Amino acid sequence: MEQTIVIEKGIFIVIIFAITMLMAMYATLAERKIAAWLQDRIGPNRAGKGGILQPLADGLKLFAKEEFFPNTPNRFLFIAGPAISMSTALMTSAVIPWGDKLHLFGRDIILQATDINVAMLFIFAVLSIGVYGIMIGGWASNNKFSLMSAMRAASQMISYEVAMGLAIIALVMMTGTLSLREMAAQQSGMNWNVFYQPVGFLIFLVCSFAETNRTPFDLAECEAELIGGYHTEYSSMKMGFYLFAEYASMFISSTILAVLYFGAYNYPGMQWAEENWGVNIANIIGIVVLFAKLCFFIFFYMWVRWTIPRFRYDQLMRLGWQMLIPLAIANIVVTGIVILLTQ
Repeated sequence: MEQTIVIEKGIFIVIIFAITMLMAMYATLAERKIAAWLQDRIGPNRAGKGGILQPLADGLKLFAKEEFFPNTPNRFLFIAGPAISMSTALMTSAVIPWGDKLHLFGRDIILQATDINVAMLFIFAVLSIGVYGIMIGGWASNNKFSLMSAMRAASQMISYEVAMGLAIIALVMMTGTLSLREMAAQQSGMNWNVFYQPVGFLIFLVCSFAETNRTPFDLAECEAELIGGYHTEYSSMKMGFYLFAEYASMFISSTILAVLYFGAYNYPGMQWAEENWGVNIANIIGIVVLFAKLCFFIFFYMWVRWTIPRFRYDQLMRLGWQMLIPLAIANIVVTGIVILLTQ
């Protein structure tokens, strides 16, 4: 029995890994298509019908590019940087509940790789490691622009992780759990956390832009000041790993936003669907609903990128330390007062 569960979990992890890679690949195409739409252009349309094979063409192009190493004594760290970024971008998917359960082969299969009761702590631990990929890559490049970019990315991530953590504390106070599965289960129907924690959601959303280095918080990659940022000296698939990690992080952060604040796989009428159509069909619809929610957030990331100009670096840090952190602390105080008054 235990061996069967291990095999099921292994297959599920491979499936989630493949879906994450596929979503990250086609997020690059979606970005270019959405940018073209917003700017009244056509966008990529040569590789396959409507440009559907463009991500594969981009991958082949990166593989075919020359493997370049700068004049650095830290070749191992130069390789380790993008590997760390890519690994941490994919690791957080292990604790995300992608659905409730499916009844197959006479038993219930939970649609989550692993259900740990400290899932939020695991996510923050992995996010805090992710900054090492950028710092190591920028430092090992032996390039002053790359080093400056890495320092920017590190200070940006540290400052915004504080506000993000404080936003999550208010949510944990309300739900009474750190498990993503339990948080998702508490949001059945339209009982979504965003209605109870709108300020926490806005803080978490803004911090997600900073965590993923997306515009308007992409100061680490500001080409007008830092050429290409921390990946200036990278080429071929090492650079591809950095770029791919950004889109994988965007996919995972969009999923976490949907799970924490927008009901995860829950939707109105889910209980009715279970009673009339069966558990499997109802939960398959739930998986589709979760992907619809996260795709909306991915679109929102891209919409903001092609609409709002990037901040100055001092404005970015001031927003984090002087506005978001005090606002998150005030949100914790108000949440605590409301919990005491309503008990």
